[in-house]
Amino acid sequence: QVQLQESGPGLVKPSQTLSLTCTVSGGSITTNYAYWSWIRQPPGKGLEWMGAILYSGSTYYSPSLKSRTSISRDTSKNQFTLQLSSVTPEDTAVYYCASGISYWGEGTLVTVSS
Repeated sequence: QVQLQESGPGLVKPSQTLSLTCTVSGGSITTNYAYWSWIRQPPGKGLEWMGAILYSGSTYYSPSLKSRTSISRDTSKNQFTLQLSSVTPEDTAVYYCASGISYWGEGTLVTVSS
């Protein structure tokens, strides 16, 4: 019954910060042992795990993206967010939020272009 929905701008300019929000329904982001991830898929490439925020608020990031990635949450809204700074066209991808590995949002395409 958990449902997730990504939202945010579909177009971001190079050097700016990409910001997305995942709204969760049917489950609480503070449920014990749950983790909430951001994953992306660039055109023609495979899935790339970006990072996650745990039920406790602790965060973990892919080493390749750690320096540019920040995941946070708003427990009152049952939302968690992604910020990816200093974007380039290589960051163009479909971005997904997910609960564990079982429940995924439908994804949202973010294009980095001037």
